[in-house]
Amino acid sequence: MKLQIVPARTGLQWVLQGLRTFKSQPLALAALFFLGMASMSLISALPLIGPVLALALLPCISLTMMVAASEAAHGRKPTPALLLVSFRSGSQHLHSMLMLGGMYAAGFLLIIGASSIVDGGNFASVYLGQTPMTRELAEEPEFQSAMWLSMCLYLPLSLAFWHAPALIHWHGISPVKSLFFSFVGCIRNIGAYFVFGVCWVGVFIATGMVLAIVTGILAALIGSIAGGLMVATALALAAVFFTSIVFSFRDSFSAPDGKDEMEISHDSKNNDNLPPI
Repeated sequence: MKLQIVPARTGLQWVLQGLRTFKSQPLALAALFFLGMASMSLISALPLIGPVLALALLPCISLTMMVAASEAAHGRKPTPALLLVSFRSGSQHLHSMLMLGGMYAAGFLLIIGASSIVDGGNFASVYLGQTPMTRELAEEPEFQSAMWLSMCLYLPLSLAFWHAPALIHWHGISPVKSLFFSFVGCIRNIGAYFVFGVCWVGVFIATGMVLAIVTGILAALIGSIAGGLMVATALALAAVFFTSIVFSFRDSFSAPDGKDEMEISHDSKNNDNLPPI
């Protein structure tokens, strides 16, 4: 495995590749993402440990979408079985993914805890959906400080886990090493990731503006369907975003044995000799 440095404009290519790949298999990719999010929601409803387990599943959902995007990019239809890709690739792979999920949950909870020290837990309560957002709450200096602190702390956590599931799955490295290489890979290619992020912000804003106009018209004509359209569009955009992540991984790290990173099997149990899919 070797880190590859790419120009900043590559970030735009990742977005476009994600859009094209999603367009080739929209129903399959959207369904996988929805099933993954639904699974996390159901697990989070469990008493006491539910929310923590749901957080720990996020790296697995991310890996599912990466493998699914790889399948779709090569003309194959992703199947619901990919939801279990983290759990059926060997005991070592399973152990690494579970450890990675545990570390992500721990990191996220530490960030929430740090924000709670600043404002007494108001931001955490709003973020976790336990308290509705109000204008008065948003204008409180402590709430704003907690929000900015959480954002600043979550950025390095996000960079560390950006490629970590894929590095474990396709390169077979340990969870700790995967976090290190993921963080370094993002930092060394910060220009491309900045463009990637800016482009996605633009996509979300543009889609939101169009959707606001469309739903405004629909709300006057057919009422409640407009709300469902907004939710469906938000889920579809999130699915496309997760679809595009695998292309950033492919371009940031060289593949084993000189193979195309997208040509690596998701069923391989021997990460030292990964066959093409």
